[in-house]
Amino acid sequence: MMAWGLLVIRLVVGLLFVGHGAQKLFGWFGGYGPKGTGGWMESVGIKPGIVMAVVAGLMELVGGALFAIGFVTPLAAVLITAAMLGAIVKVHGKNGLWITSNGIEYQLVLIAVVVGIALTGAGSYSLDALIQ
Repeated sequence: MMAWGLLVIRLVVGLLFVGHGAQKLFGWFGGYGPKGTGGWMESVGIKPGIVMAVVAGLMELVGGALFAIGFVTPLAAVLITAAMLGAIVKVHGKNGLWITSNGIEYQLVLIAVVVGIALTGAGSYSLDALIQ
């Protein structure tokens, strides 16, 4: 049952990150693409905006895909964690802990999930397990 639980966590979290990356990179799923996301990033002091939107989008898309399939899971966790730390430092950190104040609560939960799975292993139903 543990392998199934890890698979569910990896698929949900990983595929949601793929979606967030696709929003930034392609404007899919209601996103704004590199130009729109880059403009917002510049408005909060992240420059150059378009380049950073692409970098963030790639970290989320690639990290999410790797996490979902359980392939080089520690690298996936690093990419996702880096994206979430950027969100904490540049956007949410000044707002405190709780999400009700746009704080860092949600980003911390996501970091805990990906780091926890990276440390314990992606489970039997993963590419990491298949290639070991």
